[in-house]
Amino acid sequence: MFSRIGAAAYKKDLDNIIALCEILGNPQLKFKTIHVGGTNGKGSVSHMLAAILQTAGYKTGLYTSPHLHDFRERIRINGAMVPEQFIIDFTEKISPEFNTIEPSFFEISVAMAFEYFEAQKVDIAVIEVGLGGRLDSTNIIVPEISVITNISFDHMNILGYTLEAIAFEKAGIIKKNIPVVIGESNPVTSAVFQNKAAEENAPIFFADQLRFANNWQQEPHLLHIEVADHHHTDHQKLSLDLNGIYQVKNCITVLEVVHQLQEKGWAISNEQTKTALARAKHLTGLSGRWDVVRLSPHLVLDVGHNEDGIRQIINQLSISSFKKLHIVLGMVKDKDITGVIRLLPKTAAYYFTKAQIPRAMPEDQLTKMAENEGIKGRSFPNVNAAIENALEHAGKEDMILVCGSVFLIGEVDMARFHH
Repeated sequence: MFSRIGAAAYKKDLDNIIALCEILGNPQLKFKTIHVGGTNGKGSVSHMLAAILQTAGYKTGLYTSPHLHDFRERIRINGAMVPEQFIIDFTEKISPEFNTIEPSFFEISVAMAFEYFEAQKVDIAVIEVGLGGRLDSTNIIVPEISVITNISFDHMNILGYTLEAIAFEKAGIIKKNIPVVIGESNPVTSAVFQNKAAEENAPIFFADQLRFANNWQQEPHLLHIEVADHHHTDHQKLSLDLNGIYQVKNCITVLEVVHQLQEKGWAISNEQTKTALARAKHLTGLSGRWDVVRLSPHLVLDVGHNEDGIRQIINQLSISSFKKLHIVLGMVKDKDITGVIRLLPKTAAYYFTKAQIPRAMPEDQLTKMAENEGIKGRSFPNVNAAIENALEHAGKEDMILVCGSVFLIGEVDMARFHH
């Protein structure tokens, strides 16, 4: 399983998923889809789009990865998780093929999602890319629209060590004559996308060049933004329950995707979009994105785990008010850990820990790596022990931030700390 062991589990071709879906009668071609890739933000964008489509009255599938607490979070329809029985039946049905095909955990999951969405006759499904794009198992769909949120450094050992190389892999989801929305333009990566779009004759739209947020303000559980765009003179006022400031970019991307869907004849009103964004978390079950789980002291969970993700968190911290900052950090071995540590504030109190998977960096090694960068902290064998200790040391006006790995956030015992 990639989530446990890392790069060794990554398959470098689409042969298995094609073979699996052939056996199932190619369910992925029997319903409409939106394909969402990118380095950061693809999970949030996928969930926002699903919330909007289901609010507009469409039966909406949503396939994402990884999960936080329960495998079934990966496969949802209108926010409801796939039933356990379906997973059991599906796995039993296709297990005779395992000897000949030897599919990975991710390949089985993708085929399962396609089969479930087809069986349930969804109107449309939002499909999030697992890793990269060109060779990702999800890349056998023919979507209504392709979406690439942004490009930054992550999984370099698999996708390449330059932004161009990473962009080339992500651009692999751009298909013949199918519009593509790019969330963030950047001189280095935009050219890669433009070339690929030209090759495929795919209309290309850079969301950040079409709309911008000219105003925003934040509450603990809502982010209010005012969006100006070049099609209209009146500004759109929106409230997002995904309240991290980095959701502004994701929201801009989502609005352009919705605009393109409307152009294609999907019936989505601006009112429905507005309603959905204010309840996206509630409608889709997304968590771990600047998630304020208690106040006084603030306890915030964020799945940010690469340099760009951590930069977004630092940006968020710069506009947050607290007396002292406590950071609970755990990471997996294949990330640029030193790069992340260098971005973190030296003045915070640190609690180093690890997720309970083989891919996690042991907490004592993480503590040493931080020490080499001039950051001292204590280490804990699991995230709940680390949070417990941070709560003992934090004053009422302090903030405790848990970040560094999706798997770490998944292990937080919410019932214990919810307040």
